[in-house]
Amino acid sequence: MTRNVRIALVDDHTLFRTGLRGLLSQRDDFEVVADVGSGEEFIELLPTIDVDVVFMDISMPGMDGAEATRRALQLRPELRIVTLSMYGDDHYYTLMMECGASGFLLKDSDIDEVYAAVDTTMAGDSYFSSALLGSLTRNMSRLSSGIEEEDDDALSDREIEILVEVCRGLSNQEIADKLFISKRTVDKHRANILEKTGCKNTANLVVYAIKNRLVEI
Repeated sequence: MTRNVRIALVDDHTLFRTGLRGLLSQRDDFEVVADVGSGEEFIELLPTIDVDVVFMDISMPGMDGAEATRRALQLRPELRIVTLSMYGDDHYYTLMMECGASGFLLKDSDIDEVYAAVDTTMAGDSYFSSALLGSLTRNMSRLSSGIEEEDDDALSDREIEILVEVCRGLSNQEIADKLFISKRTVDKHRANILEKTGCKNTANLVVYAIKNRLVEI
């Protein structure tokens, strides 16, 4: 028998944690094993609990979500940490990724998004809520890659250009039209990008692009 997914909630708003716990309790295979109001409290509690997924608020008094994420993953590298955020927290996302967060969820997400965040991160993939992904990609701008072209696994300038447009949510045909190239060429570049980066979907590509400073948000 497969055991339940054990979940911890870390947020300084009690009413929000109560609501999220209620959503999670509707899944028989989920079990909330911790419900705390600060990063400090969670780090102190972590060695005493068995947990798989952590919903972590970005902005909390005292130890913020980034520092709590960094410390938690030092103790338990296998943890899947899903960042809880509001619109306007964009400047935190790169930091949270650098600290090791594997998912990003808006606090007003619906129940299906909450479930998807748990299921996707438990499968080893990155997760962005659809609304947040749209907001992030609309605000992206390309940076200089700084990647040496001699590396066979490095993305070419054209692949980086296409990666940025993929992250913005454009289809292959839309990218082809924008860059004045054929869709077949975009298809080939996109396949190369996925192979070189090891990504499976747009959320993974966004994480890759931001972590590698190919885009800024």
